[in-house]
Amino acid sequence: MNEALSALKHEYRQRFISCLLLAALVSAPVHAQTVGLPGLGDGESISLGAERQLGDRIARELYRDPDYIEDPVLDEYIQLLWAPLVRAAAARGELSAELQERFAWRILLGRDRSVNAFALPGGYLGVHLGLISVVGSHDELASVLAHELSHVSQRHIARGMSEQSRMTPWLVGAMILGALAASKSPQSAQALIVGGQAAAVQSQLSYSRDMEREADRVGYGILVDAGYDPRGFVGMFGKLQQAAGLNDNGAFPYLRSHPLTSERMADMQARQQLNTPAAVPAADMAQALMSARARVLSQNTPDALKAWTQEAEQPSSQDGPAQRAGKLYAGILAYLQQRNMPAAERGLQQLRELVSKSVPINVSADKAVDANSGLSVARWLRLLSAEVAMKQDRFEAALQHLMPGGVVSDLARPELMAAAQAVQRLPGHAMLAEITRQLRQRVFVAPHDAQAWNLLAGLLAVQGQALAGLRAEAEAQVARLDWEGALDRFRAAQDLAKRSRLQAGEYIEASIVDTRLREVQAHLRALQRPSPSQR
Repeated sequence: MNEALSALKHEYRQRFISCLLLAALVSAPVHAQTVGLPGLGDGESISLGAERQLGDRIARELYRDPDYIEDPVLDEYIQLLWAPLVRAAAARGELSAELQERFAWRILLGRDRSVNAFALPGGYLGVHLGLISVVGSHDELASVLAHELSHVSQRHIARGMSEQSRMTPWLVGAMILGALAASKSPQSAQALIVGGQAAAVQSQLSYSRDMEREADRVGYGILVDAGYDPRGFVGMFGKLQQAAGLNDNGAFPYLRSHPLTSERMADMQARQQLNTPAAVPAADMAQALMSARARVLSQNTPDALKAWTQEAEQPSSQDGPAQRAGKLYAGILAYLQQRNMPAAERGLQQLRELVSKSVPINVSADKAVDANSGLSVARWLRLLSAEVAMKQDRFEAALQHLMPGGVVSDLARPELMAAAQAVQRLPGHAMLAEITRQLRQRVFVAPHDAQAWNLLAGLLAVQGQALAGLRAEAEAQVARLDWEGALDRFRAAQDLAKRSRLQAGEYIEASIVDTRLREVQAHLRALQRPSPSQR
């Protein structure tokens, strides 16, 4: 992003650059691939397949990072904003069918409080909870996602590889050491990257100025075509400019090679003048709830939890309904972590009353009217109610909140995840088979959903399907790119199949386990095979 953004993105930029440099040094040669893009780098240094492999390697480390978080509610919120952007990019011709098919298109959430989002090779994107916590509307958050999507769709990573390939092995080694040090101590990293290295890195990043401008231009068009308010771009720039001073620790000043925020804001404002002015949007209550969730999940120390509860208990006369709702939501989550259930229940009742007074209700759909029905305030409130019930071991009540009209044949992901946890704690429940079926369908259409695989493993275990449960555990490890962990689980499943007397349906499961085991072994051999430059 721009100069203000560079400080926000420095840590992951270091990891990203070092991995790219390492790939340029040790990866096997790839076939040239011509892409008809402007002269910001020709993109011929790395093929789609090689870029995806590089992204897999980086994402594997991020999955292992303690800050990586799987939260079905926030995941759903991000995906609801993301999906229209992908459709718009494809409709505009910015996103080819091949790119959609071969790239991962996964968004990873991190607990980090910094205001940050980043694109990685192969269609991986990262979003820090700090970013979600400061945005004032879903249009602002969508503008960041549109910008990062454009980095991927325009293949900026591949187009930068041409320049990176000129780096020397000595410089690559210094950059890798510096990147590793940066994750723990930026000051130590600076001591490792000095002088000639710094100059070379600055030169390597010279393309980023034009690439950031291009990501703004393309992202703006995608945002508008996806139906979002383009003013979200300018509003987000203002927040990022303000946050930059808070996040800046002085590390890697020579990496600040992006256009100034004021320049990019002026460009976005000029583009807005070409669009029909819209009414000033009302405060986004759905976003206020999700921002509150991000704040609590990223800052859950005892002092922080106390602060959230105090804000909930001491309303300010300056707060509008959205701000008050966000503080109540944060307070409820904080109470849950403090195991103060009576206070959580009181806060939940206050939030329900506030929402009923402040948000129009579409009676036929039982949903709060919003720009997107999936972003319904009433929906987030039902999910929170189920969460409160689950923390009190009232699992039947949680299911009633998740499915107020009874069993639903096709639950959305966060509702399905919560329902699976509830029925797992209710052995023999009438809905156990149906939730298991829906989880099986979920992993069939989304095999990368590690959390769904883990929940499926738990449900299969309580139903006595040990073999299928072990296989599901292995598939969860595959989804997180933990190939060694997957190998261990598949071997355990294979050993169980050999030792046990299989039932009729388990022969098929055993055959799947054998096949998947061989595939994982082949993948590990490919990862361990030295490239020509290492032989």
